[in-house]
Amino acid sequence: RPLKDGVIADFQVTEKMLQHFINKVHENSFFPPSPRVLVCVPCKSTQVERRAIRESVASAGARVVRLIEEPMAAAIGAGLPVEQASGSMVVDIGGGTTEIAIISLNGVVYSESVRVGGDRFDEAITTHVRRNYGSLIGDATAERIKKEIGCAFLGDSSELKEIDVRGRNLAEGVPRSFTLNSDEILEALQEPLTAVVQAVKSALEQSPPELASDIAESGLVLTGGGALLQDLDRLLTEETGLPVIVADDPLSCVARGGGKAMELMDVNGLDMLTLE
Repeated sequence: RPLKDGVIADFQVTEKMLQHFINKVHENSFFPPSPRVLVCVPCKSTQVERRAIRESVASAGARVVRLIEEPMAAAIGAGLPVEQASGSMVVDIGGGTTEIAIISLNGVVYSESVRVGGDRFDEAITTHVRRNYGSLIGDATAERIKKEIGCAFLGDSSELKEIDVRGRNLAEGVPRSFTLNSDEILEALQEPLTAVVQAVKSALEQSPPELASDIAESGLVLTGGGALLQDLDRLLTEETGLPVIVADDPLSCVARGGGKAMELMDVNGLDMLTLE
């Protein structure tokens, strides 16, 4: 995999992947592509990791490389008023990390990044199946289970869902079929869900008092693919007492926000949005 936990795991594969994307976007162009590229990075990524990202993107053919923190891009993509003095809070649950930020006046006032995301949810399901059914399932199957019967909160009206799954029996080495239900998947997801909840609570505790009142009124916004986990908003509301809103099309908020950030930099010269 080219990326893991939100940062580069394999430089050569990442470079090839970026070259493919750049060429795909410019396939109808007569001239060789040399684009400006904005990359969204985890809040707590190190300077070494950020330098590696810059070098990989530049090697892939980018003319200019800019970095922006993921939750800032997510907040812009979700339509939050990041330019205002009032505080906004965004929780972006990606594949490798959960990024939490309190934003005001085009800046990140407080940020937290935990290496828990959709991939950890999938790993928890895979581990549950291996321990309880003695079978091995692939990443794609774990993700399908998460999407179809995964949930984050057991309410009074929660409907028990089931799914039929095929995996390879570890003892016999042959395919086996078995049925999973939503209650056991909820139990399997407790560890990564608890990590997300604790990170959100920590961010709320660290928020400046004048911005905390804004967040108490407006609530927090969920973005990223992890926001699509059923009833995650209900879990966070139950744990924090705040209103929680899932952004429209949360999966693409970071990408949309990155594009809008580039436009804002071009029109208004808002270089403060980037990590220069």
